[in-house]
Amino acid sequence: MMERRMDTALLVLLMGHLAAALEVPLDLPQPPTITQQSPKDYIIDPRENIVIHCDAKGKPHPSFSWTRNGTHFDIDEDVNVVMRPHSGTLVVDISREKADHYEGVYQCTARNKHGTAVSHNIVIRQSRSPLWSKERIKQIVVQEGVSLVLPCRPPAGLPPPIIFWMDNNFQRLPQSSRVSQSLNGDLYFSNVLREDSRNDYICYARFPHTQTIQQKQPITVKVLNLEAINDTMAAFYNETDLFSEDPVDERKPTFLIPSGSSSSHTVLRGQVLEMECIAEGLPTPEISWIKLSGDLPTQRMSYLYYQKNLRIVNVSASDAGDYRCSAKNMLGSVHHTIHVSVKASPYWIGGAPRNLVLAPGENGVLTCRASGTPKPSITWAMNGIPIANSPKDLSRKVEEDTIIFTDIQMGSSAVYQCNVSNDHGYLMANAFVNVLSEPPRVLTPANKVYQVIKNHRARIDCAFFGSPIPKITWFKDSRSSTLDGDPYIQHDNGTLEIHTAQARNSGKYTCAARNMLGIYENHVYLEVKEPTRILKQPEYKVVQRGRSVVFECKVKHDPTLVPTMTWLKDDGELPDDERLIVDSDSLTITDVTESDGGVYTCIMNTTLDHDSASAELTVVERPDPPTDLELTDQKKRSVQLTWTPGDEHNSPIQKFLIQYDDSLHHRGHWHNLTEVPGTRTTAHLKLSPYVHYTFRVLALNAMGFSRPSFPSRMFKTEAAAPDENPKDVEGFGTEHDNLVISWKPLTGLQSNGPGLRYRVMWRQKAVESDWTTVTVSNNSRFVVSGTPTFVPYELKVQAVNDHGVGPEPAIARGYSGEDLPVAAPENVQVVVLNSTLAEVHWDPVPHKLIRGHLKGYKVYYWKERSLHKHNPYHMEKLILMFSGNHSHGMVPGLHPFSVYSFNVRVYNGKGEGPVSPTQQFDTPEGVPGAPTSLIVTNSNLDTLTLEWSPPHDRKGRITGYTLKYQPVNNSNELGPVEELALLANETSVTLPNLKYSTRYKFYLNAKTVRGAGPAISQEAVTIVDEGSTQSSHPLAQPPPHRLPDEALPVSPFGNVSSSVGEDGPLISWEYWGPEKNVYVEYMVENSEGEQEWQKEPVNGSQNVVLKGLKGGLSYRVRLVAKGHHDQPLHHSEELLVTVPAVASRQVDIATQGWFIGLMCAIALLILILLIICFIQRNKGGKYPVKEKEDAHTDPEFQPMKEDDCTFGEYSDNEDHKPLKGSRTPSNGTVKRDDSDDSLVDYGEGGDGQFNEDGSFIGQYSGKSGSRDTAEGHESSEAPSPINTMNSLNSFV
Repeated sequence: MMERRMDTALLVLLMGHLAAALEVPLDLPQPPTITQQSPKDYIIDPRENIVIHCDAKGKPHPSFSWTRNGTHFDIDEDVNVVMRPHSGTLVVDISREKADHYEGVYQCTARNKHGTAVSHNIVIRQSRSPLWSKERIKQIVVQEGVSLVLPCRPPAGLPPPIIFWMDNNFQRLPQSSRVSQSLNGDLYFSNVLREDSRNDYICYARFPHTQTIQQKQPITVKVLNLEAINDTMAAFYNETDLFSEDPVDERKPTFLIPSGSSSSHTVLRGQVLEMECIAEGLPTPEISWIKLSGDLPTQRMSYLYYQKNLRIVNVSASDAGDYRCSAKNMLGSVHHTIHVSVKASPYWIGGAPRNLVLAPGENGVLTCRASGTPKPSITWAMNGIPIANSPKDLSRKVEEDTIIFTDIQMGSSAVYQCNVSNDHGYLMANAFVNVLSEPPRVLTPANKVYQVIKNHRARIDCAFFGSPIPKITWFKDSRSSTLDGDPYIQHDNGTLEIHTAQARNSGKYTCAARNMLGIYENHVYLEVKEPTRILKQPEYKVVQRGRSVVFECKVKHDPTLVPTMTWLKDDGELPDDERLIVDSDSLTITDVTESDGGVYTCIMNTTLDHDSASAELTVVERPDPPTDLELTDQKKRSVQLTWTPGDEHNSPIQKFLIQYDDSLHHRGHWHNLTEVPGTRTTAHLKLSPYVHYTFRVLALNAMGFSRPSFPSRMFKTEAAAPDENPKDVEGFGTEHDNLVISWKPLTGLQSNGPGLRYRVMWRQKAVESDWTTVTVSNNSRFVVSGTPTFVPYELKVQAVNDHGVGPEPAIARGYSGEDLPVAAPENVQVVVLNSTLAEVHWDPVPHKLIRGHLKGYKVYYWKERSLHKHNPYHMEKLILMFSGNHSHGMVPGLHPFSVYSFNVRVYNGKGEGPVSPTQQFDTPEGVPGAPTSLIVTNSNLDTLTLEWSPPHDRKGRITGYTLKYQPVNNSNELGPVEELALLANETSVTLPNLKYSTRYKFYLNAKTVRGAGPAISQEAVTIVDEGSTQSSHPLAQPPPHRLPDEALPVSPFGNVSSSVGEDGPLISWEYWGPEKNVYVEYMVENSEGEQEWQKEPVNGSQNVVLKGLKGGLSYRVRLVAKGHHDQPLHHSEELLVTVPAVASRQVDIATQGWFIGLMCAIALLILILLIICFIQRNKGGKYPVKEKEDAHTDPEFQPMKEDDCTFGEYSDNEDHKPLKGSRTPSNGTVKRDDSDDSLVDYGEGGDGQFNEDGSFIGQYSGKSGSRDTAEGHESSEAPSPINTMNSLNSFV
């Protein structure tokens, strides 16, 4: 027997590939196959017609018949039964017959000429929902603390009903760890409480098949304590106690169900295992579960009814074993063990038998493998007849759960039935054997297009049929090779799989099916699409109610796919609300309300895939005001305030603010009293006497404060003596013989009672004397007259009201009034440190001579005169103040080479004392300022003349000047520097041997014995008769002089000056102050409106370049030193700095060939015109040349008059353009007339001259305003050659 089983297993292994079930096309002959049948256990609704399903397919189409309770069911004889056309389904009309008449076991048979298929047994039963039997339920009276079981005992229904407990209002009764429902429907109380008393404990049974609900009569439960039970029952039992034992005490747990220490339970594989343990005890016990023989299946288990029920779904053999439930309270524990056995009704191993299609001469196997507990038996039938009674077939061999077919032939087609059964159920399956000889065919539609998302699995179908079974081969595009390796996987059913599809896998695929009878090809197409991805997901939003919120959802998808955006709220559809606006990539919610809060999900769907993202919206708002304010625990000076918080609107309450209103002293004004954390709803408030309190509470969350709560009731505190005295008691004098005592008065809340007044006490500190006392009211100061000058006093102020006096006050100290000091500082000396700084020393004034609080010392100093005769006379008094602990001080900002006077005074709170004797000192020489001006007065081809003015601020005797100059090329590159030393009395110099038509830059500074000062710069070009250019140096104008008798605090700045630089004006200074924060301020002069000073930090240096100033404007400039916030700012004197406008660079056309040619042509034309004039004049005989020559020794040519054809007066009113490289005048304007023909436009001006024979002897140059001012009318301007030509044209 064993050897035969091994041979069979080997045969099955070798022919396993033939066992694959093929879907036989319906146009080919085939035995019947059951396609639909009713369930084995079919419970019907007695109110509806009975429909018993049975459908099958086959070729030819099968016919149907039925058996009922094992015998043939003749449908034609029952008028209530109809079989549907082309189907075996029965429809039973129950309108004329009760449904229970048709209860029984039905089986359907489908047959054609190739075989017979049968359904499983269909057991028809009518559903039942019977009523509860009538019973009288007595009232249940129990003692508090005992256990109680309310029975339900529902009627047996089909299927069993669902049990639940409700009250008269159809509300479910609350259940807990103390009260719960058991599996059989009873209601268990581990212990009863007085609150369990009620008269409407109603058990309901719902029958799901008929959707009907039946209810039991209400049960009344009355729970009494021992005394109440005795009092209640005494009247009925002759005053005999119903319970004579002691009241129910606490007790350890005991199980109500199950009983005993152990029990057993059997469950079938795949079903649900439910075990329960309900215990009673006081306090209520807690239930826990463990599995003694292993671990609990946490993935498939759950606890119900407060862990009293352990539920395991989809039970398997591993769930068998011992389970222990434990009940525990503080007094002990109890255990119960449940032994679980797992049985199994038959189940398939590897699936039910599958249809077998064989060609003549092939071999095949039908397998019916199943298991169960206990082990099931297996029987075979053919065409509904036990196989032992079926016709013999030499090609067929039955081996227990297997039928082997060898060299099968046509005519052996049949339907085989496999039946597997044990004590717990059965399985029955049909599988046909169809013997066919068919060439291959592909059932998948031709040219079908498959679409798949990139990186996803792709499956291309090739459903085929043929007998013998065809072999499937796949090709792609050019069919160069078969697709049988990575990344392709070919399945037995013909499907070609690509595990991870890529774009390169797109294309045309060919499926070829081949057997001995032929070949069949089919073409399909695969398109790999880009995935749909959400690039920007919606984000978590917290928004205040009433505002708007936008959720963005930006998506990328394959352009050939049509996307659909869907928004969900809490996994449901969006509300139909016009406030919700859905755009292509966003969701906008306007005027947000609290109901809008939730989780919003955007889903982008295409026909192939989708992507989704979610975000939560939290709607917040200021909290609702607290309610139900209540005052408890009232005492003389405290009260307990409790309240109920309002809705916090999704933003936790951070704190509560408690305010009060004092209707006695300040009605209608709410004051903050205290704050408590947001987790508390009560506050212990400390109160003051003699106040009529009303309280209110505000809640604060992240959105702000709530509206105030409604006020509490009024709480009045009793009056009492003051708890405190006035604060800030001070003593000072307003006159030299008085003492003013002041204090901060108490508020109404601090008065503690009516009749508030103050007891003012004082005595002289240095003299032992008694306290002098006065009582004042409605005042906060008291004046004591006739006191000595500036003596110390001890002071006290005590609060008093009608209920007593306040605590002993603290002693304060003060002084009577001050008077002016009577002595001046002595031994005053001065040390000159440098040209701008001196140090003054003095001896401190004795304290008794100061007669007041020493404030400090003042040093008055002023400039008497300058040691240089050219500098003006000054009498401006300045003041330096030093604190009282100083006996010396620095005097900065002095003018070099000057005579100064000074004196020192002491001052107190009253004023200054006598002045010390005035002394004088001289300051040494310093470095001079820049020369006042530097101009070019004459220029020739190779020489330039410079003139300058001495420095305005010489600061000593000028010992000489240093002139430096260097050429500048057209690229603004500087050449080598030449240096020239000049004498102190020189104010001009002529520089020879310069390069023709070259721009030069000059630097000039003055010197004293202390060194050289800052330089002034200028530029000029070596052009014949070129007018002087205006200085590019910004002129620093001193501020207006103050009157000599004005005494002002001294500035710590000195020698403030300015000079020009390439990047802007250079501001330089000296500084001796202690402040570290020094900066330059500047603003446009005469600016409209209140323009603010612009600041430029100096970073510790003593010079700074002001960049970015606009050319042609004047600026007010000053230096500022800033100390601490309580100290005044120190300013320097203001400078007025004028920034010259910058003219654009022009091409030097004087060296251009075309310009030279033009000049020659003009000269030739003028020569011709002069000859014509001479001819005309000679004709008239009116040109005495010799007389003219004798009359004018000045070699310059005189203009002719119009009446004799001579050149008349010519005035060119236009301002000439500046030279190349020079800057525009400081006024920033360049005037022009309507004529554009002047040679000035060529950059050289029009100051040429002619001799008598008409030759051109000059060069065109522009005249500046300074030149005009200097020379006046002594020299006339030469006429423009073009204008001269125009006048000659009119003459000729």
